[in-house]
Amino acid sequence: MPDKRVVVLRPDELSPDDVKMWREIRTESGAPANPFLDPAFTRAVGRVRPGTRVAVLLGDGSPVGYFPYEAGPWGRGRAVGLGVSDSQGAVSRPGIRLDARRLLRACGLSSWEFDNLEAGQGWFEPYAAEELASPVVDLAEGYERYAEGLRERSPGFLRQTLAKERRLARRVGEVRFDPDCRDPRALEALMAWKSAQYRRTGRRDRFAQEWITRLVGLLGESEDRECRGVLSVLYAADRPVAAHFGLRSRTVLSWWFPAYDRACARYSPGLVLQLRMLRAAAADGVETVDLGSGPARYKESLKTRDLRVYEGAVVRPAPGGAVHWLGREPARAARRFVRNRPRLAGAAARTLEELGRLRER
Repeated sequence: MPDKRVVVLRPDELSPDDVKMWREIRTESGAPANPFLDPAFTRAVGRVRPGTRVAVLLGDGSPVGYFPYEAGPWGRGRAVGLGVSDSQGAVSRPGIRLDARRLLRACGLSSWEFDNLEAGQGWFEPYAAEELASPVVDLAEGYERYAEGLRERSPGFLRQTLAKERRLARRVGEVRFDPDCRDPRALEALMAWKSAQYRRTGRRDRFAQEWITRLVGLLGESEDRECRGVLSVLYAADRPVAAHFGLRSRTVLSWWFPAYDRACARYSPGLVLQLRMLRAAAADGVETVDLGSGPARYKESLKTRDLRVYEGAVVRPAPGGAVHWLGREPARAARRFVRNRPRLAGAAARTLEELGRLRER
């Protein structure tokens, strides 16, 4: 596609017609309505990340695709919201062909990094360094049908979780669930729990990054049915014991920031919350809950299948491309080496947790 058919805009320059067209193209593609690939998410990121841009792909004078990205120094590009976005890539009409490196050149980029590239992104998949599983829960047939399958796949999981919920009610206090909580104090509690979890496990605290905290606040205020933040809270004796902040469209809920009060850990309040959320989501028209890539025992218990996502980068033969490679690829190769060796990965996780405990002292 010639460069003259690519127009680069800031997210706030997208017109209402662009938003409508973006969503129509997404629907036409047949891909799930993942809220991370909705224009509202790109607009929200644009308000907290000034380098956010959208390449509008034109065919016969009309948009045939949209490519959101963030631009940094040396032309280093990255997926919108890299590090917190769970579905990335371009939105285009079926059959549109484009060379990824030519697209980057039209955007003034020397590289474009992704860590949750959606499957089916034929322009970018050849540049993937790793394929990852992203577990999902299918709810199109309703929660009861899902629960039947859960009993078959994990016979003790549902029974044990419900038993823990009953113990939580007996020993702590009456349990109630708010699927769409608007109490800012509950969101503050969630962020505090999550920050403590990041520190405890030796990982970077996402909520210590101002742009992520601001992004969550913006999405939590959104009323857009195609992309809005939803805070769900589990209470015991009228105090929060577990919470989750996720992103949802009409039919897809993306699992994002879950956390719980460790004082109630013996009752597995996070799992109790998840089951309550799945029931409420199914009742509200959600057909798919995307649990996101990354290993976790609870995901294996809850999932009905896996999607495929990809990690990697498109790099042009330019000075900025060399800067990207030197800065990112050796570390990515090291992570991949560890991740593909379970015993080594377990040892690394234990080391991170011990470092986290030392920092807390």
